[in-house]
Amino acid sequence: MNADASIAPSSTFIVDGLKCASCIAKLENRLQAEPGVVAARVNFTTRRLRVDHFADLSDDRILTVIGELGFTSHLLASDSDEKARSETRRLALCMAVAGFAAMNIMLLSVSIWSGADGATRQLFHWLSALIAFPAIAYAGRPFFSSAIAVLRKGRTNMDVPISIGVTLTLAMSLYETIIGGPHAYFDGVTMLLFFLLCGRFLDSVMRARASNGVAALLEKLPSDATVVLPDRTIRRPIADLTPGMRVLVAAGERIPADGIVVIGESEVDRSLVTGESLPERVSAGTTVLAGTVNLSAPLTMLVSKAADETAIADIARLMENAAQSKSLYVRIADRASRLYAPAVHSLAALTFAGWMLAGAGWHEAATNAVAVLIITCPCALGLAVPIAQVVVSGALMRVGILLKDGSALERLATADAAMLDKTGTITTGQPSIVDGMPESRVERSVLLTLAQASRHPVALAIARDLIDSTPADLSDLAERPGYGLSGLYQGQEVMFGRPEWVGSGQHSDGARVSFRMGKGTVHGIRMTDPPRSDAGAALARLQALGLPCTILSGDDTEVVDTMVKRFDVTGAGRLTPHDKVQAIQWAQDTAGRHVLMVGDGLNDGPALKAASVSMAPSSATDVGQIAADVVFMGDRLMAVPIAVAASRRSMTIVRENFVLAVGYNALAVPLAVLGYVTPLVAALAMSGSSLLVVANALRLRSAAR
Repeated sequence: MNADASIAPSSTFIVDGLKCASCIAKLENRLQAEPGVVAARVNFTTRRLRVDHFADLSDDRILTVIGELGFTSHLLASDSDEKARSETRRLALCMAVAGFAAMNIMLLSVSIWSGADGATRQLFHWLSALIAFPAIAYAGRPFFSSAIAVLRKGRTNMDVPISIGVTLTLAMSLYETIIGGPHAYFDGVTMLLFFLLCGRFLDSVMRARASNGVAALLEKLPSDATVVLPDRTIRRPIADLTPGMRVLVAAGERIPADGIVVIGESEVDRSLVTGESLPERVSAGTTVLAGTVNLSAPLTMLVSKAADETAIADIARLMENAAQSKSLYVRIADRASRLYAPAVHSLAALTFAGWMLAGAGWHEAATNAVAVLIITCPCALGLAVPIAQVVVSGALMRVGILLKDGSALERLATADAAMLDKTGTITTGQPSIVDGMPESRVERSVLLTLAQASRHPVALAIARDLIDSTPADLSDLAERPGYGLSGLYQGQEVMFGRPEWVGSGQHSDGARVSFRMGKGTVHGIRMTDPPRSDAGAALARLQALGLPCTILSGDDTEVVDTMVKRFDVTGAGRLTPHDKVQAIQWAQDTAGRHVLMVGDGLNDGPALKAASVSMAPSSATDVGQIAADVVFMGDRLMAVPIAVAASRRSMTIVRENFVLAVGYNALAVPLAVLGYVTPLVAALAMSGSSLLVVANALRLRSAAR
């Protein structure tokens, strides 16, 4: 490797076949040993591998190294989300086929269990085989393909003993059917496969949801921009923008890159970046950020940062990095699976060898070994968490709380600090009138007409307040960009907009607007963003649950201080997305807290991802809803403490499920090793333990009450 070789942009790959923490360690360690690789990092949740490397190390070589380890991979492309959806659909189909086959074979088995023998039993065995073989060949592909891929590389994973157990049970059942034996285990093996696929499908659904946040964030950027050249303007993709270019942004368009305004005055909706619902006035020399919306008038800006260097791209990277940090929860839960494959292989082999040494025939020894393979299947352990997630998700949904990420239950239950955005979270996110509105019917009608002529958030709020009024007929209605609207009413000039344009007026911690009719009184209209009706009660209940509350806001410090005093919490204002992430990371890394973050804007996206667990209202931006683990409907903040209480109850059930699952294995495995369990009994016992776990989890149906 040349000493002066340049570092290339990071390459990101989608890696299939990652099953546990040992897979991650094996992949990262091997790649970091490859000459030219600077760093390799796996995000287990999204199955993404990021490799920082020198420019003379090709992506093809990295793909080859990944393949040598037994994994399949491809470069991250625009169709990656579709591939994830395709994988989830494939698992759903496999699960449906296995479930359908298991139900039909179980119906046939009822007659055998009832005492059918001779030709009748033989017929039912053959019918079961005709159903089981094609069903297992199709439904078992996720396990078989994974097992074959790693075995070809001389390695193993947890799918290998599953595949061996299924294959041997199927082969022994066919052998028993051919020789007319009394026992066949087609029902047990299809039922086993169905329960395994249930767990794999739930994992795929949760993982697919977790991978969509960054893509939705970057969709907030426009696809192209108007570039100003010396002699003309042209439309160019934003990927082609470079620092120093001049770009024209029309009123109503999103700003395509970070830059500085050089010509024009307007107002910009920065709510996606700062969380503040009220627009900010910009003019020559003002910095504007990609993804924000130009509201009032055309602007010409000089690009300072484009593409991957913009603030919105920084936020996307923060979200990606924060998502990687949360993979620790998955890794901890998956560590036990590293020992599963070698332990089960060893135990089954020792069982076979022990029975052979004891003088048993190969058939009896093999039957007992297969029973060990089946009875040790971690179905109950695998269902302990997912089934609790499903049941409590339904309970929360009935009260308007959507649990998007099942693992959030565990993190929500351990939360011991709450950090909340102000605008749109503690408050409604809708500017409202404080005072200063005219009382005269005529003035209110005129003001309504002026307000309805603009799409400005302040104008919309005033129009909502005047909904009971009747619009007046105005002439010469015109808007002066960045200042307000004017017109004539019965020969009198009427004006609505900025106080310095209309005339002197009051102002507050919200928007400042004034209205004047002719030479009459100037009405200074004060506005604010009111808190949700139950904000005080919700914050008090959170603190009663042991979660001290802190407000993290991009709003003015004075506004935040008002909220802090009102609700007896702590807080800080004028925070950037980076500031919010740093506050959360300090609380988690230094103070040892498990932070629950509640926010609604794009500026809250990194914080929502960085926190141990996160929630967002349904009024949040698309990015906020995708980044959050939990979304609550309606306008009540009380959903937050309700979700916390429900999660704590669900974790109690999960712990009980683990005790049941471990107790089952502690009792069943020795019996299988000693030959007291047939493969059919093993499958029934495995299924019975799973059903016991499910029944216990059903107690969570009232968890959100």
